[in-house]
Amino acid sequence: MEYQKEVMRFIDELKDYLPHVSLDCTIFGFHDGQLKVLLLRWKGTEDWCLPGGRVLYGENLDDAAHRSLQKRTGLSEIFLQQFHTFGDVERYKNFTLQETLTKLGLPIEVGKEIITRDVSVGYYALVEFAEVTPSPDFFTEECRWWDIDQIPPLLFDHNDMIALALKTLRRQLSYQPVGYTLLPDKFTMPDLQQLYETILGQLLDRRNFQKRMLGYDILERLEERKTGGAHKAPYLYRFDKEKYEKALKDEILFVG
Repeated sequence: MEYQKEVMRFIDELKDYLPHVSLDCTIFGFHDGQLKVLLLRWKGTEDWCLPGGRVLYGENLDDAAHRSLQKRTGLSEIFLQQFHTFGDVERYKNFTLQETLTKLGLPIEVGKEIITRDVSVGYYALVEFAEVTPSPDFFTEECRWWDIDQIPPLLFDHNDMIALALKTLRRQLSYQPVGYTLLPDKFTMPDLQQLYETILGQLLDRRNFQKRMLGYDILERLEERKTGGAHKAPYLYRFDKEKYEKALKDEILFVG
């Protein structure tokens, strides 16, 4: 009953937002050698979806995406990129509209006020896993990371969104650097290679990878070595932020 009251209050607040325009965010993190995606579980269900939101009147679309992501992650500075607009008439891929409303515990007359035919702008974000504080939103009670290869059937067309976001991220690797927001401040060359291999889904030659990455002149080798390993400890590196950001603008060729 209390949930229904919250829903009705939310419906009343929709007048502050642009109608039929929404955004959905695929938030990538990297941890323990796994590429992960942040998902939300709806209240009282075992059903998951991507974080998202709506756009306030007078609010830029990118600003709305940053606002939504800050609420879900607790981060104010996020690498964020718009990658696709989803506008199919039928956007219920794994479950029908009626099945979706039933799963969410929404009466059909209420659900149709909230779940309208929206054109959704897709964004993907790259964040450092350890710095994120996952937080659910109005409709959800859990927000947590999932391994990219263990994502369940999601509500709406969100599986398609993740697949296309990953495809776009892989394409980005061929012309822009990746890693500054996915890795800790200090990392080893094997850490960086593992990140690239995980995103690409394929192994890379160690010597060629290192030669190529150092040739881009965006890495600074430190006089520190990683501690705790059984073998000779590798040197630690960090990104030169100024050169990294220049590489993002110049779109130089990376791993391809």
